[in-house]
Amino acid sequence: MLNGIQKGYIGGMQRKLPGDFGLTSRMFLTMFLLAIVYLIFMGVLYALHVPLGLVIPVAILLLGLQYYYSDKLILLSIGAREVSEQEAPQVHQIVARLAQMTGIPKPKVAIIDTPVPNAMATGRDPNHALVAVTSGIMSQLNEPELEAVIAHELSHVIHRDMRVMAMASFFATIASFIVQSGLWGGFYGGGYGRRDSRDSGNAFILIFLVSAAVWAISFVLIRTLSRYREYAADRGSAIITQQPSNLASALIKISGTIQRIPDRDLRQVEAANSLMLASVAHEGSISEIFSTHPSLEHRLARLKEMEAELSR
Repeated sequence: MLNGIQKGYIGGMQRKLPGDFGLTSRMFLTMFLLAIVYLIFMGVLYALHVPLGLVIPVAILLLGLQYYYSDKLILLSIGAREVSEQEAPQVHQIVARLAQMTGIPKPKVAIIDTPVPNAMATGRDPNHALVAVTSGIMSQLNEPELEAVIAHELSHVIHRDMRVMAMASFFATIASFIVQSGLWGGFYGGGYGRRDSRDSGNAFILIFLVSAAVWAISFVLIRTLSRYREYAADRGSAIITQQPSNLASALIKISGTIQRIPDRDLRQVEAANSLMLASVAHEGSISEIFSTHPSLEHRLARLKEMEAELSR
């Protein structure tokens, strides 16, 4: 599981992560399958004489906004505030040390003022990355645990999986936009072209059903990728810190505290749930296939395997 881990320590303190073929292949497969789904979707719209001259420019505009500004909007929605080294010296020092260690530019640092213990990373590439931690996690974790959490977030930056998640989420956004928008209102009043009202109604129902199916497929694919990227970042933290037990300890503390946090506080950061270290959604007994994060039990089991492998 930790192939290449010892190579990361050759030459001083450099601990560059080896490539993660499992994550790379899953990111490629997710984008490939989503592209096929959406080509079929566009074919259905074309066959129903939907004016693609209106849909495509809107889609391109939304893609650009998603790619360049989705991270900023998420940070704004949860109240994240970029901080200087004087405001958060401990976090800045850890981020700077780990960034130098892994050979990436130092990401910006932000604080989210909430008792919910969590962390996240955003940015389309290592040159435009930001690591955000909550005030809750800073007060609850000791320094080795906080370092393991930040190493997890830097692994996302190194893997560039945040960019793929943003692109993949774009597809679901488009499907949701089509379902909810008034683009199809024309079908009710005689439709596009020369369709009669019955054909217009049938076309509207078909488009609605296809859009909903596309959204559902996108939902499952994105959630599957989201869970695996968390496993990959856990692995990255183990490689960087050589102490998987510190991340395991942090996850146990975070999970236990989140269960006691009032819903009001959880809702403050729920918009960024898929980017967080630990889920803040009340998923209950829902199947893991619909979850953004692996279960705590599965993550701890994998970290325990990494710990055993490192001790050999």
